[in-house]
Amino acid sequence: MLPNVLRPNETDHVPVLADAVREALAVEPGQTVVDATFGAGGHAELLAADLGGRGKLIAIDRDPSVRPYFDRLHKRNRFQGRFLRGEFSLVLEQLASNGVKADAILFDLGVSSMQIDRPERGFSYATDAPLDMRMDPDSEPSARELVNEESERELTRIFKDYGEERYARQIARAIGRRRREQPFERTGELVETIKAAIPAPARFGDGHPAKRVFQALRIAVNDELGSFEAALPTALEMLRPGGRLAVISFHSLEDRIVKRFLRAEEKGCTCPPDFPVCVCGNEPALRALSRRPIKPSPQELAANPRAASARLRAAVKSEE
Repeated sequence: MLPNVLRPNETDHVPVLADAVREALAVEPGQTVVDATFGAGGHAELLAADLGGRGKLIAIDRDPSVRPYFDRLHKRNRFQGRFLRGEFSLVLEQLASNGVKADAILFDLGVSSMQIDRPERGFSYATDAPLDMRMDPDSEPSARELVNEESERELTRIFKDYGEERYARQIARAIGRRRREQPFERTGELVETIKAAIPAPARFGDGHPAKRVFQALRIAVNDELGSFEAALPTALEMLRPGGRLAVISFHSLEDRIVKRFLRAEEKGCTCPPDFPVCVCGNEPALRALSRRPIKPSPQELAANPRAASARLRAAVKSEE
């Protein structure tokens, strides 16, 4: 039974699948925890409490605006803590190269609520704002640069691959026509172009008509999938034997990457299927805690509708 924990960050950010994450990571006092996607610190607040004042929490985030959240958390809780700003695959690689080991590592993928709720960041299709979408404001390119400078063919690929957008080609063509007259500067301009490019019935279908395009642009701008694929092997390397990995994803592209990685590391053997016996000698590196992803309960969905698409997969590193 997990102890009850005060959640002071609820007014800022409600962490999704919070209890499931705590159960999956099973953090104990004295351990080292890495929150690779710190955000507003909702999950870190709970994991720090589980450390019981005896342990270390390493927080990673590329967004400089989250540092005050970490400082506030650090003041409220007694633990050794470090905040490292940067793209998590690169930061984890640096930690691993310096011999840092962890007992629990968490990834909470996608865009955070506080980024969506700050119009000036340009993540939301619901509010007119500068067309940006960068998690790290110092990075390049922005969504404005992608929309105005990429070819129609590349935009079509981005919308198809990262947004699974049915009308990707039509939208890319409409963007091309519009930007030849005037470049895109704001999210509202892009939303109107998307609406005009798709058939009328599709504008009233499943969710907002710009939802998939905005998702695709955000993923491309921040190289989210490439970064995550690079980070998983490093996270596995950092885990101590018996250490635990937990990943919250919000769409099928992310979940597919996690699923493939866990299956490959559970299998161990890399010999061709027609080999009668294993000759590679590779042993399973992980054991998944459940065959299917954990989803939010009806009670959580009622309290936090944004958790609707959240999926949690977790695994334990094999004992050596």
